[in-house]
Amino acid sequence: MSIATRAMTKDDRHAWETLFAQYAAFYKVTQTQEMRDIVYSWLMDPDHGSNCIVAEDSNGTVIGFTHFRPFVSQLRAGTNCFLDDLFVDVAFRGSGAAQALIEAVKAEAAAKGWGVVRWITAEDNYRGRNVYDKLAKRTPWVTYDIKL
Repeated sequence: MSIATRAMTKDDRHAWETLFAQYAAFYKVTQTQEMRDIVYSWLMDPDHGSNCIVAEDSNGTVIGFTHFRPFVSQLRAGTNCFLDDLFVDVAFRGSGAAQALIEAVKAEAAAKGWGVVRWITAEDNYRGRNVYDKLAKRTPWVTYDIKL
């Protein structure tokens, strides 16, 4: 199967919303239309910093997406890339779409001169981690959240 990646456009909104809702359900996050509207507005605002790349099959159907953004590292005095979200339609898992999306983000980050592409995933996301372990080095860092 041939997978292509490209920047998300306004024409992709419906496909993106459908996939984003599935992504939220996968992580058991309650999500409303208002929340999707906010995120979509960020992705369409060139001044916001949030970006989206979509993956399409050979028919031009959007089958996956990734959200990413720059972040600074004061310690290294440079800008890096944080890959916030990555999701591929269940019917297209194993198609190479996840790898293609990560490679597209990697290329975008390299073109911008960013130093590293970083992301987190759930400990029990075994299928995703199987892909990620082939493409990146797992770090020893532990993350913490303070809910406000």
